[in-house]
Amino acid sequence: MPKIPVIIDTDANNELDDQHALAYLFFNQNYFDVKGVTVNTTSSGGNIEMQYAEAERVMKLCDVDKQIPLFKGADKSLMEIRPSLSEPAFDGYEAVNFIIKNARNSTPAEKLVVIAVGKLTNIALAIQTDSSVVDKIRLVWLGSNYPEPGEHNQNNDTIAMNYLLNTPIEFEMVTVRYGKPSGTDAVKLTQQEVNEKMGGLGPKIDTPVEGRHGGMFDNFGDYSINLFAHIDYHGDPPSRALFDMAAVAIVKNAGWAEHHSIPAPILIDGAWTERPENHRQILIWENFDRTAILSDFFSSLANQP
Repeated sequence: MPKIPVIIDTDANNELDDQHALAYLFFNQNYFDVKGVTVNTTSSGGNIEMQYAEAERVMKLCDVDKQIPLFKGADKSLMEIRPSLSEPAFDGYEAVNFIIKNARNSTPAEKLVVIAVGKLTNIALAIQTDSSVVDKIRLVWLGSNYPEPGEHNQNNDTIAMNYLLNTPIEFEMVTVRYGKPSGTDAVKLTQQEVNEKMGGLGPKIDTPVEGRHGGMFDNFGDYSINLFAHIDYHGDPPSRALFDMAAVAIVKNAGWAEHHSIPAPILIDGAWTERPENHRQILIWENFDRTAILSDFFSSLANQP
């Protein structure tokens, strides 16, 4: 079975789900042909340098930093960057050009999968820069509480999202739905589960890496425990969702969630507006199998040499 060609686009220093999505992707390279990692900046986690540093940290802990490239993407929004697109070194150009290059090497029959787990600025910029690649990308985006309003990734560049919804790009929305069992918010872990299961998981690297919150780590599992020790918890029992990791999981196995096609809506004044006459369709992912996804996540990390 051929591997799935994929780029992951992430605000890596935001919360802790990005790091686990990256690790899960890296530890499933028997399924994924990981072309590279691109980063962007959202309102949490600092500037592009901090987003890049966290992605690099996880790549080192997963022992893939020498084989998988990492590129800086958009610090600002689509509207802010648009006027400078004619300049060679516009904001985000490294990531954008990398996405375009890999999409050009794909075909409409064998598309490049871009798993976007942050704002959609880098992908929108890629299509704005070279519209010929629009039918060579399958965009799997972790974002939105659709059909309800709000959500971090959506709110950080709604114009980029709306722009892509109005293009013919293959668009799949992996819903978040805070506090509801139907979204990726349901794929969550307690601190106790992490402490019991993550210790020492992943390959042990020769040169320890300093963590985001201090300390030195030589494997991803121990770093995961540290990340969970420095985060707020929600719900009963108190837990934290691995939203972004679930988006990678359903690309690996579509049976771990449900999906259906709808006419592409549009976000107007913060609210979703349906367009039932719209011939352009997108996929909505919901009802994620928490047990299967987390079981495979732990198994993927445990099976590393």
